[in-house]
Amino acid sequence: MPDISTKPYLLRAIYEWCTDSGYTPYLAVKVDATTTVPMEYVKKGEIILNISYGATSGLKMDNDAITFRARFNGVSRELYIPVHNVLAIYANENGQGMAFDVTTTAADLPPPAPESSGSSAPGPGLAAVPGKTASEVSHVPDDNDEPPKKGGMQLYPGSPYGDRVLNAS
Repeated sequence: MPDISTKPYLLRAIYEWCTDSGYTPYLAVKVDATTTVPMEYVKKGEIILNISYGATSGLKMDNDAITFRARFNGVSRELYIPVHNVLAIYANENGQGMAFDVTTTAADLPPPAPESSGSSAPGPGLAAVPGKTASEVSHVPDDNDEPPKKGGMQLYPGSPYGDRVLNAS
């Protein structure tokens, strides 16, 4: 008998704990060809979603996938997230939750580029470019001059989840 994954059960348990405690459950998802999410909100192959009762409609958390409807910029969208693509589920207010490893399978990788046979022309290459000195570099203002907002996942500096939390409502 094959082993049944504990991941969907843990996802449902953390979701239920969040809602019972009055917290807002957030889902961090690795986006690939098997997910159906609004691609305009995907950053670096990931998306963070508010999956609270008020932000979703018809939320269904099965052993294989999480499905629901949510509004993005006023447009209702159907979302499909395979359980194996869930990176984390956590309470927005205090960051408590659970993170998971997402393994990359061969199906997730792009197909290899076909080898050219008989082409003698060299392909594109890399070349060294001289750098600028410190006096030549102009200061580029940071677009994020605001202090961090309260709540959200408690993260270490350089965390991949950063400020990409998206409220789907």
